Amino acid sequence: MIKLFLGIILFVTSGMWAESCATNSEGRRSFNIVSDSEMNALGVDAYEQVLADARARKKLLSHKSEQYKIVEEIGLRIAKASGANFNWEFNVIDEPKTVNAFCLPGGKIAVYTGIMPVAKTEAALAVVMGHEVAHATMRHGAERVSSQLAVAGLATAADISLQDSENRKVWMGVLALGANFGVLLPYSRGHETEADSVGLKYAAKAGYDPRVAPAFWQRMAAEGGGMPIEFLSTHPDPENRSKALERQQAQVWPLYEASGKLPDRQLP
Repeated sequence: MIKLFLGIILFVTSGMWAESCATNSEGRRSFNIVSDSEMNALGVDAYEQVLADARARKKLLSHKSEQYKIVEEIGLRIAKASGANFNWEFNVIDEPKTVNAFCLPGGKIAVYTGIMPVAKTEAALAVVMGHEVAHATMRHGAERVSSQLAVAGLATAADISLQDSENRKVWMGVLALGANFGVLLPYSRGHETEADSVGLKYAAKAGYDPRVAPAFWQRMAAEGGGMPIEFLSTHPDPENRSKALERQQAQVWPLYEASGKLPDRQLP
């Protein structure tokens, strides 16, 4: 049965792959049959639902709050470093127990207050935001949607009616929002590793000390109560992740040196 299922997937996707495979800025070949405009529409739809839910629960922080101003300042620097021409938007959701952040297609960013004590400093928060922005600039969401559409035998996201509530639930999950806002479905291990690498470049180029990255991801792993063995997890093993980021320091250090080196202030 598994072999049959895999055979069907290969049959459906083989023709599409030849016509829809491109090389991203990191030199990786990727399969994408979804336009940026389609993905951005999905991203806006998902983002508005997240914000509406936060407002209803009175959890959306004011844009005058200190935490929002810090997130916006870091976010704008990361956005500039990425070079992406998105309609950037930033928000902070007051969820002390939610250790998370995300960037949806088109540059729609939300940071949960629960990640602040783990990040501890602005540089570490920049590493987080750089990682999430990299998911968007590398179009990881589009790759996920494309794979789902290909298996379903559909040509583009336009083949799905976003006005249909059941279809919206499916695509919100594909985009990584899941059934409960704030609980992100995992990207593939390859996407996570690529976002680590690209995000660290963004943070360094924006002026944030890249040396904080390995220790931050170790703290994230500890906050999560440990991780399953790497083979069974879509996230890189914390130890391997830290070592990879350590190896990348020599590559990103010149970007940091050229940036002007911002002071690494403690988060409130």
